[in-house]
Amino acid sequence: MSFVTDHAAASPSVAIAHFLKLLSVETDCADVAAALTSGDQDFVLLHVIGSPEAYARRHVPGAVHLPHRQISAERMAEWAEDTLFVAYCAGPHCNGADQAALKIARLGRPVKIMIGGITGWEDEGHPFASGSEPGSLMPIAAE
Repeated sequence: MSFVTDHAAASPSVAIAHFLKLLSVETDCADVAAALTSGDQDFVLLHVIGSPEAYARRHVPGAVHLPHRQISAERMAEWAEDTLFVAYCAGPHCNGADQAALKIARLGRPVKIMIGGITGWEDEGHPFASGSEPGSLMPIAAE
């Protein structure tokens, strides 16, 4: 018996509940990229780490720079109460997106994280934007 089968697999109903719960709090780079490309962006994408200078050098196109330490009820009031936020950070080695998502959820707002963050975005070959504004959609090569 392998380590894979050492513990029995969950029943389909348990697996369905688990994966539905997971997908309710996560999205991935490919789904975010598809929404941005198609114009079906029905969420606010938040770049939740780094300095303004780092954001200006490289960020996901259309992302708003809002470091997780600056998330507050006052700042979130810029958006409608039912706005879905998607937070991302540097990547799997960073918990900035988790910290941001927790703060946003505690404020009673819907939120997901983009798993993979900047690392995942780059690994999948998606273009980055540069500049200090979210609308600065000039793709640049990954560094």
